[in-house]
Amino acid sequence: MRIPFNKPFLTGRELDYIRQAVESGKISGDGLFTQKCHHFFEKRYRFKKALLTTSCTDALEMAAILCDIRPGDEVIVPSFAFVSTANAFVLRGARIVFADSERATPNIDSNSLKELVTPRTRAIVPVHYAGVACDMDTIMAVARHHGVLVVEDAAQAVDSFYQGEPLGSIGCFGAFSFHETKNIISGEGGLLAVNEKRFIRRAEIIREKGTNRSAFFRGEIDKYSWVDIGSSFLPSEITAAFLYAQVENLAAIQRKRRRLWDSYYQLLSASASKGLLDLPQISPGATNNAHMFYIVCRSLDERTGLIAHLKEHGIMAVFHYLPLHRSPYYSSKHSGRPLPNCDRFSECLVRLPMYYAMSVDDVAFVAEQVCRYFDRRC
Repeated sequence: MRIPFNKPFLTGRELDYIRQAVESGKISGDGLFTQKCHHFFEKRYRFKKALLTTSCTDALEMAAILCDIRPGDEVIVPSFAFVSTANAFVLRGARIVFADSERATPNIDSNSLKELVTPRTRAIVPVHYAGVACDMDTIMAVARHHGVLVVEDAAQAVDSFYQGEPLGSIGCFGAFSFHETKNIISGEGGLLAVNEKRFIRRAEIIREKGTNRSAFFRGEIDKYSWVDIGSSFLPSEITAAFLYAQVENLAAIQRKRRRLWDSYYQLLSASASKGLLDLPQISPGATNNAHMFYIVCRSLDERTGLIAHLKEHGIMAVFHYLPLHRSPYYSSKHSGRPLPNCDRFSECLVRLPMYYAMSVDDVAFVAEQVCRYFDRRC
């Protein structure tokens, strides 16, 4: 494959930091590199508390516990999302109420929330698709009016903002991913941002298997014990050391990714102006962290043909989520409400290759093949 869909980027310091962690004699969780990462995220994005986790899935599961989700509670989730977004709350016994996407973007349709909230609603979980902010003004207004919590699924949204506020810092909680496909990576890994002080102590306990071990190591108590539910959500120092090499280079990584994203947009604009495809839209008040570049085809058949055409020319492009409300596990539990925008994105959206090691020439080659495919179908 000449141009893969993704290629993990190493800054050059990852192995040095891993070696330092190993030589320190402390490779379990919450060591020096974990603390360095926590400090970075708290200082840069003003999170009240940042807690590294082994994945974004774990961060979401922690948030579900902190929201005190119980059987019978309802949680509003976009159907166009990764399974973890819903599953974290299903594990606590919640009934998922699926929301449609906006017409113009895959993000949750914030205008539909008022009709979806019921007295049983406990949380709203917006997903900032492609790192572009949802309409957080409307979402937060609905949440405040009904007294429900907001958990931002910011898996794709590191270093992205809404009205000047970092994504993940607006809701009560924010969940991030450092999977190898993300802007900054640690192979697998995640982070829970806690934005209200009242949840910080319990978040530490849940993350440490339900014990007050963190307080013990700070010298606040003379022994630690089992005080709540929880699990082993914290990553090793080896993972944290790898991640710290990435966060040190975040600014440079973002500059390169934005340059690639802008090149795609410019090169495909002519095809979009002809109505052959739709380009990503950056919502008002949102910034673009260049996490991914996608286009939206006019039909499923057209998308299938485009992916095959690109593969013939050595380019790996992929589609994305299948609708959660149509999934084998949850379709029978869905109310049956049609979610047409979600269905359209699921059938028509294509993600093009996007990774740090790409060159502008690589982007030009991919864009050229996309344009040739659509021009041929005119």
